[in-house]
Amino acid sequence: MDKRALLDKLNKDIADEHAAIIRYLVHGWMEGEDTPLGSSLISISREEMWHMHWLGMIIGQLGGEPNFTPAPYPYDPTSRATMLRSYIKYEENLIPHYNGEADQVDDAHIRRVLQREAWESAIHARKFQRKLDKLSQQEAGGLPGEESELPKELLDKLQAEVTSKYTEMLQHLRTSWVFQKDEILGWKIMDQAMEKMRHLAHFAEDIAEDGVAPEFKPGQMDKSSAIGVALKKALEDVRTAREHHLKLRDDSEVKKHSGLVINLDLTVQQEAYQGAELADWSEKT
Repeated sequence: MDKRALLDKLNKDIADEHAAIIRYLVHGWMEGEDTPLGSSLISISREEMWHMHWLGMIIGQLGGEPNFTPAPYPYDPTSRATMLRSYIKYEENLIPHYNGEADQVDDAHIRRVLQREAWESAIHARKFQRKLDKLSQQEAGGLPGEESELPKELLDKLQAEVTSKYTEMLQHLRTSWVFQKDEILGWKIMDQAMEKMRHLAHFAEDIAEDGVAPEFKPGQMDKSSAIGVALKKALEDVRTAREHHLKLRDDSEVKKHSGLVINLDLTVQQEAYQGAELADWSEKT
């Protein structure tokens, strides 16, 4: 298989893994992270993040541009049982897909990664089946989430934060994968991407716990070909976000929700730290 064809296949794979991450996260948050099913779904979504990361690293190593548009995730939202059956089918379909791709690849590392994606997908299918088997009749026929209690204006503000942090996170992932030649700096950016994920979760969990599915739609992505430009953009983004969050923390509606205020207190402190780190790296680049 030539490099162009391989990159096309890997970018299709990354879109499928991206879709799985979002589906399991949203469902997990709506169930509640402190519930057995919710915590299990979130745990599996984190494993899917590794799948996406391995693929992204290979794409970056090959000099490609990673695809950050998630694929559609076909699932039946009628009940918990129908959703879990959809997840089982999705994961089972990935097993022959990844094994088939592995058979077409000469590079030993890429072949092993694809084979691992296959057998971990098989494990995920088994985990979902186990969760399905353990549901009571009432749980199986029901759906996660309760009636919305938060005002629409606040929900819209929280959704805007999810979109912002989601875009920042993907931007950092892109930088760390594409600029792997910078080694340690690439891993430092990856570390910041994980923090953006934590920020995203702060807002998305509040939306999901209110019975509303948070939306994952990335904003405009910067595709800089120079690490210095990418770092400058990241620094501008984190400073803008911090100023915005300082104002949001003083919002009269936000102040009614102590958990959200606590998360914003943590977020603005982490953003100050991230900004200082990015400024340091920019000066040394």
